[in-house]
Amino acid sequence: MGTERAGGAACDALSWLDDVERERQAAGLRRELRPRGVADPLIDLASNDYLGLVRHPRVLAGAMDALNRWGSGATGSRLVTGTTSDHEMLERELAEFVGAESGLVFASGYAANLGAVTALSGRGSLIVSDAGCHASLVDACRLSRARVVVAPHTDVESVARALSERTEERALVLTDSVFSADGDLAPLLELHRVCREHRAVLLVDEAHAIGVRGRGGRGLVEEVGLAGAPDIVVTATLSKSLASQGGVVLGSAKVRAHLVDAARTFIFDTGLAPAAVGAARAALSVLIREPERVTAVLDRARKLARITGSDEPSSAVVPVILGDPDVALAAATACRERGLHVGCFRPPSVPYGTSRLRLTARATIDADEMSRIESILSEVLSDRMVAAPA
Repeated sequence: MGTERAGGAACDALSWLDDVERERQAAGLRRELRPRGVADPLIDLASNDYLGLVRHPRVLAGAMDALNRWGSGATGSRLVTGTTSDHEMLERELAEFVGAESGLVFASGYAANLGAVTALSGRGSLIVSDAGCHASLVDACRLSRARVVVAPHTDVESVARALSERTEERALVLTDSVFSADGDLAPLLELHRVCREHRAVLLVDEAHAIGVRGRGGRGLVEEVGLAGAPDIVVTATLSKSLASQGGVVLGSAKVRAHLVDAARTFIFDTGLAPAAVGAARAALSVLIREPERVTAVLDRARKLARITGSDEPSSAVVPVILGDPDVALAAATACRERGLHVGCFRPPSVPYGTSRLRLTARATIDADEMSRIESILSEVLSDRMVAAPA
């Protein structure tokens, strides 16, 4: 009898989930997992495999080589048994590639952002974060215990005002370089100028810029001439252009040393699996040997923008704003039924009223695929375009 009461109480304690489920259904915000097959017949405009390296023979061989040498797992945190010589070689190679003094690899890009922001801020400091920053940076702000000011998207004057009015000794400004939902670029030169004027550190998430922007895909920080600046910290993921898994923080040697001692997502998380390290190293080597892939992905993005009537893209991301979440989901479903996989972004991933298809270009899309893409998108979008509210 006591067990029944305990079980009943447990069920009642979670009854609120039923109400939340109904609200999500009514708002068109219910999500489902869709496992993909090994031989997926759909044309891919949804993944972040920007350079088309996920199945590249050199990348697969790099993963297998590391797997055979080190085994399937890192076996522990980086500070215990989870660091191999391959981890350190990857850190050096990534740092050299983007023009930073050093790097530190984390188990995911999310963990890299959480670790970097919380370790470089804390009580008695100020964080100024762009309203369009990735969720990992938003969560990092919440965990930081710092005072947080959210600046309007790409509004440099608001960042400068927040920095000039601060009473805290330390300040950290956060931005994506390429914003993941809109594909637009941060005004990095202007942000760096105001950061330097007010003795603040600029942290730039280059997740969607590595492999897409900059000389040979070295990122937007390198493109605008800020690579190696001592007051800039770069974070990136290995799971997009580098076709693997994991994250990295790139900056000065003293930033790296501090993160080793202070970044909780580094200290207490299991290290990145060796196979992922090997794949990322191999993908980076392919990128260095074949910089034409960077040109190709931006070329494909421009073609997608012309097909959909979107603005000239600055990155691999081409958003098609449809407004209503049900309309966006219906359009994505219609694309899928016709053989095209597209991203469907709805709140909270994007602001209310801006639900969209998110198309991501891939360097390896060929002419036949582009012709099919044009046919499918033209048919699906012809009667589903909904203007976003002003």
